[in-house]
Amino acid sequence: MIMNNLTIGLFGTCDKSHWRDKFIVTYKSQDVPYYNPQVKDWNLQCAQIEAEHLANDRIILFPITHESYGLGSLSEIGFSVLNAIKLNDRRYFVILIDDYLDDSLQDSDLRKESLKNRSLVKNHLLQLDMSNIYLVNSLDNMLQVSLILYQSENLKLAIESYLIN
Repeated sequence: MIMNNLTIGLFGTCDKSHWRDKFIVTYKSQDVPYYNPQVKDWNLQCAQIEAEHLANDRIILFPITHESYGLGSLSEIGFSVLNAIKLNDRRYFVILIDDYLDDSLQDSDLRKESLKNRSLVKNHLLQLDMSNIYLVNSLDNMLQVSLILYQSENLKLAIESYLIN
């Protein structure tokens, strides 16, 4: 089991999205550990690994992009954030919820449901007064916030190594 892993979990929109590509290139260039749940050949073991990372990675990213309806990811935010905060307030959640959908997503019922749920989740998150939840408005902002949080957590760990318990 992973415990308070100083890893950045790249959750949120999957499908055919490539939002993770820029993040992974940046993280690799700076030796920042990350977890990518979007794998080529998903199997049952992947579900267990993903659940462990979602429960234990120190920094969790949840972009709900305009590229998909995101209904599963929207429900995952509510479940994951609220449960994880109760268990450990030393974890950070960086969330992006696009307010629009690509024109290619044309199922009118799913569009309506997705836009309604995006608005609901975003507005509920804005009501929370928690210092470990960050709502951002772009993937670029998400990347920068994740790097700042990672650097900050690394500094905390360095300082803790010098302290007497």
